[in-house]
Amino acid sequence: MIRRRNWILKSILASCLMLAGAAGTRPAYALEIKRMTLANGATLLVSENHELPMVTVEIALDAGSRHDPSGKAGLAMLTARCVNQGTRELSATAFDEKVDFMGSSLFVDAEHDYATAGFTALKKYEKDTLGLLAAILSSPGLRDADIDRKRAEQVAGIKAAEEEPGYIAAVAFAKSLFGDTPYGYPTTGTSDSVAKLNGDDVRNFYRDYYKLGSAVIGVAGDVDANEVKALLEKSLPGPGGAVEAQPQPTVSALAPGLDIKLIDRNVQQANVMLGFVGIARSNPDYYKIQVMNYILGGGVFASRLMKTVRSKAGLAYHVSSIFDARKFPGPFAVVLQTKNQSANEAIKMVLQQMRQMQESPVSDAELDNARKFLVGSFPLKIDRQEQIAGFMLQVELYGLGLDYAEHYPKLIESVTKQDVLEVARKYLHPDDALLVVVANQHDAAINTAMLNQTAAGAGGGK
Repeated sequence: MIRRRNWILKSILASCLMLAGAAGTRPAYALEIKRMTLANGATLLVSENHELPMVTVEIALDAGSRHDPSGKAGLAMLTARCVNQGTRELSATAFDEKVDFMGSSLFVDAEHDYATAGFTALKKYEKDTLGLLAAILSSPGLRDADIDRKRAEQVAGIKAAEEEPGYIAAVAFAKSLFGDTPYGYPTTGTSDSVAKLNGDDVRNFYRDYYKLGSAVIGVAGDVDANEVKALLEKSLPGPGGAVEAQPQPTVSALAPGLDIKLIDRNVQQANVMLGFVGIARSNPDYYKIQVMNYILGGGVFASRLMKTVRSKAGLAYHVSSIFDARKFPGPFAVVLQTKNQSANEAIKMVLQQMRQMQESPVSDAELDNARKFLVGSFPLKIDRQEQIAGFMLQVELYGLGLDYAEHYPKLIESVTKQDVLEVARKYLHPDDALLVVVANQHDAAINTAMLNQTAAGAGGGK
């Protein structure tokens, strides 16, 4: 993530938030969103709040790493980092000085699905900061010298990460699960793929995907919706056009049984990832799956995996599970670290817990705790201006509806024990899963026959 962090601004914001909190924050269901369309085709969502003299703007562009061409993994990320290096008229240094002078915080970033750009600024610098954001989006410098420097930084960061066993496991897991499809590589790319990128690659990616006609803009804070619409249309007219919709990639199914990938490293702790292709954010069972996964491994200390693998067996400091729901089906993964010698037992317990979720309903207490946590923690996700702007982007990009903040608690509270059992049987696949283990393989001595037997539900014991 590339954010021009300004600690003075953050201090002011923190102080203002404390005052707002003392006066009483608005409940989540009171969030009001106005939706409009700009002349260039972009969708604008505005949430007015005049308690603080601050404005946050976030723009989602259909320019995420799922558009990285074959052999050019990391291009979307490098492009985002280069777009943030000044304009045709302003060098990177001169651009930074202008942002810093206003105490604003401006960023450009790229994730798997989308690139995002935006800022947080004091109200009195709203127009000037928006002008700078519009300038880098419509006429970025993209000079070879800046691109060479950012590429070298990205390669250095990747090489440093490649020393970490957790990163090695995650890269191998994604590659084995998604192959050469867009989710098969980290957003940063690999050190080899990024090292081969050049200035023309970055400029071509910018030209093809930084199109505001398909952008979604979220604005939160001390603004008037009609005024900010007029300001955006004046400041942010282009580049126009829209990115053509991307078809869902075809991902090869895993072969029956456990697909085990063992990577030998001289480490004390085995890093384990176990999973399969999960769901897209648009899946209608998303909320039932959230509750089910909270009970399995998403609920940290309240989850079954943490209680059994960590608390009872003492095999891992941390173990968790996640359904990473994206535009297209993302991964489901259980992640844990354990001593090399404990790897077999810890993996066996994970498989057993997944099977147990499929064999009998969860308890009343588990269901009640999961629903209460998911509903109770939801307002904390939209209690700051930056969070509200980002939340509105999610609402539009995934078609959640403008009343989503009010509707969400009802969706979670309606989930039943039978729902949890049904989605566990439908979306958990302990018998057809990918298992990646980065460990000292001599000490870990992974027992593939025993693990396959446990995954199949025979002889694994309960």
